Amino acid sequence: MVGAMTDIPNVPRDTPPPDDAPDRQEHRFPCPTCGAQMQFAPGGDHLICPNCGNTEPIDTRTGRAAATRELDFVRHLRDAADAADIEETRTVTCPNCGATTELLGADEAGRCPFCDTPVVVDAGTDRHIRPAAVLPFAIDEGAARAAMTDWLGALWFAPNGLQDYARKGRRMNGVYVPYWTYDAATASRYTGQRGTHYYVTRTVTRNGKRQQVRERRTRWRAVSGRVARAFDDVLVLASRSLPKSYTDALEPWDLGALEPYRPEFLAGFRAETYRVGLEDGFAEARDIMDGIIRGDVRHDIGGDEQRIGAVDTDVSDVTFKHVLLPVWLAAYKYRGRTFRFVVNARTGEVQGERPWSRWKIAFAVLLALIAAGIAAYVYSLTA
Repeated sequence: MVGAMTDIPNVPRDTPPPDDAPDRQEHRFPCPTCGAQMQFAPGGDHLICPNCGNTEPIDTRTGRAAATRELDFVRHLRDAADAADIEETRTVTCPNCGATTELLGADEAGRCPFCDTPVVVDAGTDRHIRPAAVLPFAIDEGAARAAMTDWLGALWFAPNGLQDYARKGRRMNGVYVPYWTYDAATASRYTGQRGTHYYVTRTVTRNGKRQQVRERRTRWRAVSGRVARAFDDVLVLASRSLPKSYTDALEPWDLGALEPYRPEFLAGFRAETYRVGLEDGFAEARDIMDGIIRGDVRHDIGGDEQRIGAVDTDVSDVTFKHVLLPVWLAAYKYRGRTFRFVVNARTGEVQGERPWSRWKIAFAVLLALIAAGIAAYVYSLTA
């Protein structure tokens, strides 16, 4: 079992932000031509007005280093974050699934992008660690809808009506989902056993006949050693609104394209507020790291087989970033059930709840039975 980290001090959980955190952020981008709220254009580097078509460039002169700036994990837990790393935003919380999303502009009502439940704005605010970086939307809603429709079309057992309903349904929602990334240096000591295969030949009696058989056996010997690894950008979902199996399947993300956080990239989109705290997120990151470390240990043990006895890991130089990654969401209520679909807004990868058509399954079973009956009949004729 991988040991607990030894270089992280015992600090209080859920340390509140400082009292001198900045005032609530209002992200509004009125069009200089007509006054309508401008939106970020997926795949571009500009804002566009949906009313008059006017475009305005986004100032991206901030160096890439701002998107990769790491914050000290231990210092944040011990002393809380600097005021410059905290922001306060106006949010709405879904009464059904609990998702908390940032409100942009003057929205007063709408539907939850995660479960399609109607929500009304309650004048709530949320203080949280400001995102360090954002991965901007690269594909627009049309491309995301086409990817989702193709994905549904490939599911033969999905109800035909759902595909049509999804194609003609309400708009998809563009949402930035919160993640943590963690860096750390690890040094691990291990004990275990290395197995080496060898073969012996012996004589056995089978069906009244003596014959020789070759058997593989394993010789074990005790081993110990050390492994070290520097982890970079271990990605942990900071949302509880989406099934982790969906978001994991959307990977990989091109984190090398992260941009320094600018509210212009969020214009026209929703941004979910993280609900997995920084310390809880690191616990998940440790699980990921521990799995990789065990792989390193097996490789270091070598041989034909390995048995890991104990692993004791020291963790140091832990840093983190809060980043926002883009997805298109669709939540469709079809015949009393809600189906959710998630599209990676960089690659078009689709994941979602797999709907089943009982009629199609019954038809497939009937066809299989007919085919089996025909095969049995043909076999009986040739036997």
